[in-house]
Amino acid sequence: MSQDPWLLTPGPLTTSMQTKEAMLHDWGSRDASFIEMNARVRDAVVRIADAEGTHVCVPLQGSGTFSVEAALCTLIPRDGKALILINGAYGVRMTKILDYANRSYITIETPEDTPVDLGALDETLSADKGISHVCVIHCETTSGILNPIADVASIADKHDRSLIIDSMSAFGAIPVSAKEIKFDAIMASSNKCLEGVPGMGFAVIRKTVLEKCQGNAHSLSLDLYEQWVSMEANKQWRFTPPTHVIAAFDSAITQYEASGGVTGRNKRYSNNCRILTEGMRELGFETLLPDELQAPIIVTFKMAADPAFVFETFYDNLKDEGYVIYPGKLTVAPSFRIGCIGALDDTHMNNALAVIKKTLSDMGVTSGTPAT
Repeated sequence: MSQDPWLLTPGPLTTSMQTKEAMLHDWGSRDASFIEMNARVRDAVVRIADAEGTHVCVPLQGSGTFSVEAALCTLIPRDGKALILINGAYGVRMTKILDYANRSYITIETPEDTPVDLGALDETLSADKGISHVCVIHCETTSGILNPIADVASIADKHDRSLIIDSMSAFGAIPVSAKEIKFDAIMASSNKCLEGVPGMGFAVIRKTVLEKCQGNAHSLSLDLYEQWVSMEANKQWRFTPPTHVIAAFDSAITQYEASGGVTGRNKRYSNNCRILTEGMRELGFETLLPDELQAPIIVTFKMAADPAFVFETFYDNLKDEGYVIYPGKLTVAPSFRIGCIGALDDTHMNNALAVIKKTLSDMGVTSGTPAT
């Protein structure tokens, strides 16, 4: 079998052979061994969030967006009002979700290369007592920026508002402790920093909050209250679970814990990010973000100004050499993105840089001036 391409993307990711092999078996969704595996995964996710005793993990079929929508519309009651902090496409996506669900919201928006505005958050919560929930993206994949969720949590707590965190691209690699950061829900998925495969997301929700959410949801299948009640009652999913995805996730979490948990994952991703950033700068590319705002998840690079640089050609040539990167998603600058996560290490990053250097040479691109 030929080598799969290395995925330098924010997910789906390159997975380990051990994770792939976990999907070679079939599982009965009502079988005791599967029920035990599901419970093990739920417990592990709560443990990773340092939320034992206060929060519960509610998994859900589908991509991460399914769990974001489910959490927003289960936790925010129909007469609630959300404040959404936006500095990229995934904050905007929250507004679309609440539009569909007919929930009230307002927004505070900052540019994609700027953290969320803490001063505006404090002022808005002081001025508008009708706001019940604050929603924020942990690592905004649009740019790779890391938002100051501890500060957001402190301000939301000062004003006694509920905090919901979309940690899709950070959970498991950027430390988050429910004992230090007060949140009512944090959402992520199997195919990001925990290095499972796509097909399920999850929300870690404060139990005392979730207990009061009956009847909030606008959708049968996205009702996390009913999903939780069912799992607590019989340990089973309400509807057919993604058994192979859960088996892969169970294996991925075992590997995660054996490699040092969040500390080990953060160290490897940070090293990947450092190698990538330094190497691309040596080739003349400019990062969108300064290092102090950059999460070790995905890096946005500005397009080269050289007219010989055509992104589609660059992308296709890298793919032909076995490396898949990501197009840009910015409005502030022409860009492309290269991920640092997945089952990749310094060898993969250095090899990718060598291929990038050769590709630029083959295209006739001279190193230097980035696009403005």
